[in-house]
Amino acid sequence: MGSVGEKHFKRLAAPRTWPIARHKHVWIVRPLPGKHPVERGLPLLVILRDLLGYAKTRHEAKKIVNSGEVLVDGVKAKELKMIVGLMDVIEFPKLNEAYRIVINPKGKLQLIRINADEKNKKLCKIIGKRKVKGGKIQLNGFDGRNFLYDGNVKVGDSLLIELPNQKVLEHFRLEKGAVVYLTGGKHIGMVGKVESVDKEVKLMIGDEVVETDKRFVFVVGKENPAVTLS
Repeated sequence: MGSVGEKHFKRLAAPRTWPIARHKHVWIVRPLPGKHPVERGLPLLVILRDLLGYAKTRHEAKKIVNSGEVLVDGVKAKELKMIVGLMDVIEFPKLNEAYRIVINPKGKLQLIRINADEKNKKLCKIIGKRKVKGGKIQLNGFDGRNFLYDGNVKVGDSLLIELPNQKVLEHFRLEKGAVVYLTGGKHIGMVGKVESVDKEVKLMIGDEVVETDKRFVFVVGKENPAVTLS
């Protein structure tokens, strides 16, 4: 059996991106390894109990999950310690509620309420690609998804997909004029428009021109973000 330290963080040592009370209790659950880095996601238990207040205890949260009342990216959640991360959609069908996880300008993960017409849509940044058997191209998404897609997609582009079947709805290129969302750096959580792409990306945020690392740039649309981000 694992020790407390293996199953939990001390709240004071939890990732700074987690929007939690750090002095009320000592421990908080550690998420299982999953599709997101720990600093870019939250355990489902923390979302249900600490953020949404749908459960007061772990036992109550477990009952909610076991009843099949929680969907993550359109699939029934089964594990309280699963990590739910950036751009993931968490839905409560019986409550007619759905939320997307974003990161705000304070660098904190945040749940935002989304409309019913968005609950089956998700943006996925492409972080890798390779040729697989049969000469097809496999695209690797930032959240662990893989796609076999015939379009001319480059690393750094994003796909708008339908949940849960992963049907590609739109392709957004990392290029001049693209609307992007910053997931790190000085301007984290802000939306801007690309001016140029080189080793770094130059973009306009409001009236300010800034440069940032490509790894912080998440393409979210052409003229406007394709999904709600705030």
